Amino acid sequence: MKLYWVKTRWFIKRFFSGYVWDIPNNNKTVYLTFDDGPTPEVTEWVLGQLKTYNCKAVFFCIGSNIEKHPDIFQKVIDEGHTIGNHTYNHVNGWNTENMSYLENMEACEQSITNRASNSNAKLFRPPYGKIKKQQAKEIREKGYKIIMWDVLSADFDTYITPEQCLHNVIDNVTEGSVIIFHDSVKAFPNLEYTLPKVLEYLKENGFSFSTIN
Repeated sequence: MKLYWVKTRWFIKRFFSGYVWDIPNNNKTVYLTFDDGPTPEVTEWVLGQLKTYNCKAVFFCIGSNIEKHPDIFQKVIDEGHTIGNHTYNHVNGWNTENMSYLENMEACEQSITNRASNSNAKLFRPPYGKIKKQQAKEIREKGYKIIMWDVLSADFDTYITPEQCLHNVIDNVTEGSVIIFHDSVKAFPNLEYTLPKVLEYLKENGFSFSTIN
């Protein structure tokens, strides 16, 4: 049973106004984001699709995956995409003591800076979107923006069809939307179908792409 909103409701954005849910603009710019990589084959496939459509995106990377696949991580950087922090072990903030959560985030930060010393983007996305108020406060005090999302593709959901995944995006995207995908093995069956069609749809309908600073 679905337990999430594909389109983030206005009252959620207002109540949690300290987070970035979308980036309103007047030039039909949208923001593609990918969580959980780098992942062999999947991340490289995503990079190929983005290159085909001349798109830049934000990759919210897991620190342990950076350590396992530094060559793929470097390729993300070399192709001009922005790196964000997604904790070291994809931890759920609601179920984690505050100090442990911050240490896990900082371990990911170290993995990023060890290999991308010129990266000055301070972007954080909490796994599952679950983070406690005090955790968020301390992360923002470290200079991070907490990036959530406006449109959830739900590519991770093995109970939806690829066609449903596609419509989750194209039926809900507007200028300023932050769209979330996952460059993970679990999400790939939906992602492989959806991403090229989303990129084509957005290009044909006059949208442009940008990273988040």
